[in-house]
Amino acid sequence: QLQASGGGLVQAGSSLGLSCAPSGDTFRGYAVGWFRQAPGKEREFVVGLSRSGFSTYHTDSVKDRFTISRDNAKNTVYLQMSSLKPEDTAVYYCAAATYFYPPRRPDDYDYWGQGTQVTVSS
Repeated sequence: QLQASGGGLVQAGSSLGLSCAPSGDTFRGYAVGWFRQAPGKEREFVVGLSRSGFSTYHTDSVKDRFTISRDNAKNTVYLQMSSLKPEDTAVYYCAAATYFYPPRRPDDYDYWGQGTQVTVSS
């Protein structure tokens, strides 16, 4: 089980950080992905981190704005979002998969966080 936190309401152009930590386990051995789901839309891959923690992957719409990172000492994965846009509004989920590289399909993930709401006002 994963615990995601850090969502909120911000204005367009602002920055916001999300955190994700596992309960009773470690992220080592898992690729981690952040997904989001807006009302009436499918859950989409946003950004991912390889199992090694050295490779990151982004969907085009967030490239150069969103950064994923992992702190092994704190056993936490972060999503730092900058230059936020109203279209970034969604519930954000972190997920862990036993693959080396983060899959883009939600079905390939084994564990999910509960989701945290991010709302960007114009």
